[in-house]
Amino acid sequence: MAGTFITFEGGEGAGKSTQIERLRRFLEAEGHDVVVTREPGGSPRAEEIRAFILGGRAKDRGPVLETILFAAARLDHLDTTIRPALAAEKVVLSDRFADSTRAYQGASGGIESGLIEAIERVTLDDTRPDLTFILDLPPETGLARADKRRAGTGGPADRFEGEALAFHASLREAFRSIAEREPGRCVLIDADRDADTVEAAIRTALLARLPHLAAPKDLRDAS
Repeated sequence: MAGTFITFEGGEGAGKSTQIERLRRFLEAEGHDVVVTREPGGSPRAEEIRAFILGGRAKDRGPVLETILFAAARLDHLDTTIRPALAAEKVVLSDRFADSTRAYQGASGGIESGLIEAIERVTLDDTRPDLTFILDLPPETGLARADKRRAGTGGPADRFEGEALAFHASLREAFRSIAEREPGRCVLIDADRDADTVEAAIRTALLARLPHLAAPKDLRDAS
């Protein structure tokens, strides 16, 4: 049995980190080995690229360069973290993956879909998510959450949090379009609710789409 690859997508402040942590606890209680990772990042080299991008150092060089940098980070992330974990039959939970490039650099950054698709083919090969949760909420709500989070840490807005509201509105529509185009892989989750309600919706969808993840460990091993 190969591992299971689950990604979480959505705009700023959608609650991805919270829900990934809750899902991790649930899956580990079910006996699974779980790897939690993120993009950009998830490997030492990719984390260096993350700091460069989110620090805004690539912004004035244009969205094409940003797209290439994201692809480079993703390639190292896949080779270093994701594929080895899947080969070891683990469950991988990733905070963002290729859909974020489609939304941020594609629909909102103006990069042609043909270039995005070509980069995906080279970077991803046959490694695709088994299930993607797209956490959906109004951008105003998400940005307010992000502002509150930053106030607690004292950190500045990152490269994308600092974009205008219109940019974040286009992101929301991009993610919703992805969910509509790929319903077999994607589940759109209303994230404009309390964390417990969102968690319940995610778990219900998870067990409907990937019921083997709830099987007892000894039963999985026997199969």
